[in-house]
This record gives sequence, structure tokens and C-alpha cells, in this order.
Amino acid sequence: MCRPTPNHAMVAAASSCQHLVSPAALPRIPGALSVLSYNILLPNSQDGWWTYKMYFPPLSNDQSIFSSWDYRKSLLQERIGLIDADVVCLQEVSPLSFENDFAFMTDDLGYDGVELFKKGRFRPATFWKKDRVALVDTPQHKDRTLLTTFCLVDERTEVTNKDYWHVLNCHLQAGKQGGRRVRQIIEGTTAALKAARKHRLNGDTPENLKLIVCGDFNGGEECGAVQYLEKGSIGPDFLEDGDQVSSKIKVLPFPPLSDVFSADCIDRGGVPPPATLVVPELISHLIQRGTVESAYEEPTFSEGVLDRLRKIYSKFATFCITESSSDQLPQMYMGKDDVERWLTIINLRVGRGTEFRTAAKYMGWVEPKDPPVESKKNSNIEHPPIHIPVGGFLSVDDFIGVYLDELRQGKFWGIAWDLAALGEPLPVRDVFRARYDRMYASQSLTPAAVLDTLSVNACPNQKEPSDHLPICASFLPRIESSE
Repeated sequence: MCRPTPNHAMVAAASSCQHLVSPAALPRIPGALSVLSYNILLPNSQDGWWTYKMYFPPLSNDQSIFSSWDYRKSLLQERIGLIDADVVCLQEVSPLSFENDFAFMTDDLGYDGVELFKKGRFRPATFWKKDRVALVDTPQHKDRTLLTTFCLVDERTEVTNKDYWHVLNCHLQAGKQGGRRVRQIIEGTTAALKAARKHRLNGDTPENLKLIVCGDFNGGEECGAVQYLEKGSIGPDFLEDGDQVSSKIKVLPFPPLSDVFSADCIDRGGVPPPATLVVPELISHLIQRGTVESAYEEPTFSEGVLDRLRKIYSKFATFCITESSSDQLPQMYMGKDDVERWLTIINLRVGRGTEFRTAAKYMGWVEPKDPPVESKKNSNIEHPPIHIPVGGFLSVDDFIGVYLDELRQGKFWGIAWDLAALGEPLPVRDVFRARYDRMYASQSLTPAAVLDTLSVNACPNQKEPSDHLPICASFLPRIESSE
């Protein structure tokens, strides 16, 4: 059975907020719902082979275990188990190995309820403990958001509609996609209100909606999706990365949500909420000065990177081509063997990674054309695998072009790792910090406990299994003073 929220016993708890710092468990508070959100970095048991490139500087052979899924999983299990939240919202899980990767959630930690997002390579998943909360509606799968509706469990009482809680697990689109992020959060929050009204929201007033929105927003305060939740609306005058995120004014269908980790009841001594994305600061080293803002549009490598790439190329280029004109010296290029040596160092084997696919095209590999639509019926088309052509070569401009393509895809970490592994590391000293992972609560809720997780060092590392840090909090219904 679902328990109704007490109306008197929790007044004292609702008027204050416990501030905790990891490692710690969230306190069990009567009438409260606790939620943990965590982008766990794509599991690399079957997918995510490149995870080792997220560790910088590159791990030594003795340290390579730190990037393995078994090691990372043990850290995740220990942390999630210690925090002991009622509901756990994960982002970036892999459907290929989901059941095996997260069997520990049920077998060892007691999360016997689970919903995996239906689409995509990087999916959200929501777990819950059935002895604490009961799922009361079919989960809703929107564009990169997953909505679940619960009530608190207490076998001594009956179900009361006013006690339904909605948890929106988000992994908003990355990159220069501000408009899509706004549409995703609008769609998810609208679905929450519709679900609440379906279950006879108390008085049918949006102010009574019990909603927690959490996850990886792939943006900070400059993000339109964040502004929409915090301000309650967004319009054509708001620009993100220089672009409109909405062609007309969009209004949140209920009062603005509160940023849980910035709540007034939390005393950090004037220190702002901690960063949740803590990674090596790479852009200033990779991008030509003055073009950081356009890294995704018209990326230009710094002279330092270009110099390093040319040096690396000269180390690998052993393929000699003599021009037809006899007065020119032979030119050295990277041939098939050279390219495969390079790919083996950076990707551990030939045949995977966008560097491999881009290099193959530069060297003359041509993707087979599909047959006409009519001939596709009742036939299984299997294209031959991509390969490095025999006799093909990669020029220095092509080699740089391979990495420019990586830059356009935002793979700053991959470029930096490759440079280091190839003997030309960047002089990275600083750490980039941002609060991309966020948790919001509707007006009818108040935080009862908030748990900060801190890291001085860039993540992932020996102690942190992801480039993101978890966020977690407990919530109580807001109780207005009778005075």
C-alpha cells in the first residue's frame, strides 16, 4: 500500500535541510522521498571500448584496471549502496549489456524495480526499491527523458492520490543543440503534469504537483533548458551558443522549479554548489586562441597541436612516393602499415573508432552504394567491412584532417589522449569544472537533505568511475506555516 504523507510530524524536518558531504548515506526521513542521479559513463563491458581514453594522463599498464568495467562497477556499487536512495536515476547505460552490468542493483543493493529507456545507445534507467515506493503508472518515454510516478509505501495505510510523486530522469542532448534540449525538457515536464492530472491532482492545481527533475542537462546556467525550469518561461530573445532556442515564448505549465543544490537552507559558508563535471581543461590547449566559443562550428587547432601532429606524422611516415618530375625529392607518406601501427597505438587494434573510418576514406576506401529501393525488398544487404586500402596513403594534411573531424565531434579528451600516447602530450595543468548534472523540485516540495560529492582531481580516476559526480537529495512535501 502507499502511505499518505503525515501532516504534522514532519513540520520540524521540513523547515530545515541536512547538508552532507560524500562519503555518506542519505538519512531515512519519515514521509520523504530520496533520489540519486548519476551519469555513470557508458559501461565498457561490451560497448564503450574507448573509456580508457577518458583517463588523463593515460593510464600505465599497471593502472589499466582502473578503466575496466569490473573495477568501475565496484566503485559504483559501493557508492550507490552507501547513499541508499529510494529512487536511483542513471544516465548513459548500454542496452547491450544492461542486465549483466547492473545485476548488482537488484542482487546486492535491493533495487527490485527498474525501467530502462526504450531507445538509443546511451540510455537513462530508473531503479527503485519496492519496499519503499510503488510504481503507480506506466513509465513514459519521451525524447531522452524517462518519467516514473510513485507513491510512498506503508502497508498500514491505504492509497491516497495526493501523495503521488513524479521523477523525471533526463539525459538532454549534448553539443550545440540548445533548442532540442529545451524541447526535451518541455516535453518531459508537460508529461509529468498530465500524469498528475490523470491521477486527480489535488484540487487540479499545478502548484500541488510533486515533481523532481534530475539528470545530465549537458549545460549549466547558460543552458535554455535550465532557464526554462528556473524562470518558468523562455522566448526568442534567449540565445544559447548564439542561437535562438525557441521561436516563440514557451511557459512552464506550473510555477518555476527550485534548484535543489542552491536552496537557501543549505549552508556551505558562501561556497557555491559543487561542480558535477570535473575533467581536464583541454580546450584552451587544443583550440586556436579566440575561437573557443566556435569549437563545434569552425574549429581551428592551436599551433601547438598542429606542431605536435606534424611531429607524430613524421615518426610514422615511411611510405615513399616519387613524383614524376625527377627534380623533386621523394615525399614520405603514411602507408597502410604506418596507419595500422598508429591506429593500434591509439585504439588498441585496427578496425574501430572514427579515426579508423575517416583515415580509410582519405586513403581511398569508398562506401558501397545501396541498390535501388525496389531491389531491397526481401533481401538482407550486407556491406563489406571498412578496410585500409592496399596501396593507399595518408598525407600530413589528411592526418590533421582526421583529428579535425574528431574536434568537430567534440572529442577533446580523445585527441588529448592520443597526443599523449603518441609521445606528444599537451601541457595540461588545470581542471574544467561545471555543474551539468542538476536536480530540481516543484513548489510543493522542499529539500530535507542534500548530499554533495566533491573531487579535487579530474575525473574519471582511481576513485571516481565516471567523468560526472552523483547528485542526491531527500524531499518532503512543503508545509506552510499556520502563522
